[in-house]
Amino acid sequence: MSTKSRKTEHIKIAINKNVQFRKKTAGFENVSFESVELKYKALPELDKKEVDLSTEFLGKKLKAPLMAEAITGGVEEAKKINKDIAKACEAVGVGMGLGSQRAMIEKPELKETYIVRDVAPKIFLAGNIGITELGKHSAKEIEKALDGVGADALAVHINAAQAAMQPEGETNFKNRVEELRKLVKELKKPVYVKEVGHGIGLETAKALAKTGVKAIDVAGAGGTSWIAVDSLRGKKGLGETFWDFGIPTVQSIKECRKVFKGKIIASGGIRTGLDCAKAIAIGADLCGMALPVLKAQQKGGSAAVEKYLKKIVEEMKTAMFLVGAKDLKQLRGKAVVKN
Repeated sequence: MSTKSRKTEHIKIAINKNVQFRKKTAGFENVSFESVELKYKALPELDKKEVDLSTEFLGKKLKAPLMAEAITGGVEEAKKINKDIAKACEAVGVGMGLGSQRAMIEKPELKETYIVRDVAPKIFLAGNIGITELGKHSAKEIEKALDGVGADALAVHINAAQAAMQPEGETNFKNRVEELRKLVKELKKPVYVKEVGHGIGLETAKALAKTGVKAIDVAGAGGTSWIAVDSLRGKKGLGETFWDFGIPTVQSIKECRKVFKGKIIASGGIRTGLDCAKAIAIGADLCGMALPVLKAQQKGGSAAVEKYLKKIVEEMKTAMFLVGAKDLKQLRGKAVVKN
């Protein structure tokens, strides 16, 4: 099946099927966001209007530590989806990630499905390529793809669990760390690594720390199961067994923070601004969401996405006010993880 057809199926399944992790905690009762409690401060000694969510990520300023995560690209329906989301991100002042640009590299005429700079000239924008594509495309080709869409950085996605379920999945992950290290050295733009929804643990974070990547997006278990999405396209029996497989987001944040000094993006089951505040309190720097943003876009276009993102920002601001944190630095450590 072509990359284009696969992307179309991914969008339809994500929108129309229940592909969330079926267990809220993905089988780890003590490491869900419900296990994280913010330390309420009844007298915060703070005016809520003074709460500052602004931050910087890979050289770009954000009004809030939030990203609309990589969703799509390379198919006709992606054009409107990406522009709607980008326009909302521009209005709110948060970042955005594009879907894998493999399709665009293979067929340059698909570039238009990724273009968003016309509606979002200022946002932090991440390009995207799969780690199994690094041996097939040179740094020069990847750089050209990034420049073609005006991306500020490259997200390299790792998706072994998802690939194992894809009928056409690439499951050769040998020597990928070395290829990543080589790309980081050769690429002019900053590079970070993201899982797609099944988490990054301590051992992988240690390996990534040695490659020079600037950030890790943990994309932990708890949100959309890409094992589920791709198993619905092919290996249904196998997918049923592994549906909830992975490292929960809270656990991923904690493990990555122990060994990685760069930025950490918390994603995977982030659904509220309270979840975002908890994630940052335990060690993340930014939060990312994909499916809720896509569903908002499908429901009401750019206006609905903007409304949703503003709600998340307001919830985050409220959580910070309630723990007496004037800025993100003060939010650090304002949480207790229950055992």
